[in-house]
Amino acid sequence: MLWIYATFLLLSQAWGRETGTNHSTPANSTTSSAKYVVRNQTFHLGSDVMLECNNVTWNDIVYILWNLDLGHKKCVIGFSRSGQSSEGCHDGKMVRNTSSAQLYLHIPKFSKDDVGVYKCESAYKGGRENYLYNVGIKGRPPSSNAWLERRNGMLVAVCNVSSVKPAANISWNHEGVLVNTQEESDGMFIAESRLELLKETDAETLKCTIRHPDWPEEWILQPKFRESDNPLMVIMCGAGIVIFLAGAAFFVMKKQTLRPCRQSSTSPSQCTPKEDAEEVEPYASYVQRVNSIYNSSADLFA
Repeated sequence: MLWIYATFLLLSQAWGRETGTNHSTPANSTTSSAKYVVRNQTFHLGSDVMLECNNVTWNDIVYILWNLDLGHKKCVIGFSRSGQSSEGCHDGKMVRNTSSAQLYLHIPKFSKDDVGVYKCESAYKGGRENYLYNVGIKGRPPSSNAWLERRNGMLVAVCNVSSVKPAANISWNHEGVLVNTQEESDGMFIAESRLELLKETDAETLKCTIRHPDWPEEWILQPKFRESDNPLMVIMCGAGIVIFLAGAAFFVMKKQTLRPCRQSSTSPSQCTPKEDAEEVEPYASYVQRVNSIYNSSADLFA
């Protein structure tokens, strides 16, 4: 990339001598002291994107230098009046001409990997322009959730929004102990808001409102208990476990009771239900008396 900067430097100095002006030489975006016009731009996924650095025609351009910070990589794309160009990103981005000979940066099939910061420095006959684009995805976030949970005996409401740029703003319709956090990953933001509810707060009327500059309207979510945290679900699961264990215990006891009958095929009497003792005793006494009379008669005739 050294030859690109050298070329731009020579062209800038030559252009300054020709026009009699005294301008600072543009440098890498990390060291440049130039002031940038900041613009926030969002685009739909899959669309072809055009970013303009100025409205000057190709004939008046001295150079255009784009410095890109895409989170996962940094790269440079340049174009000079002599026709030299560099496509340092190696992903299809390049400087192109419109039908009216104006130069722009072309991003084909905009994707999540194209989200980031685009700095443009340009010099032309008559002046310079510098722009900084914060480029993000247009539309609602692919992931947003709201739920209730219990922490240290307190009821906590959580609202979470991920994969947006810039970060979304989250607010609540009830008061409480509020903690807001933001994290950045690959140029995208994750915003989360935790609200520790007051004891008198009615959770049924609780709502979180999500706002984002790219959305035409607010997004409202009502947090609910997740299945693992729902008290009713916990009670139902506990009752189900108790019923299951009771049924299993009954089945085991029944099986142990029937096991001797299955194992003893030669003693069917062991499986025969016992008759009531009160019903058997009269019959046994009668038999005993009969036997006694029979034995006495036998002794008499002997």
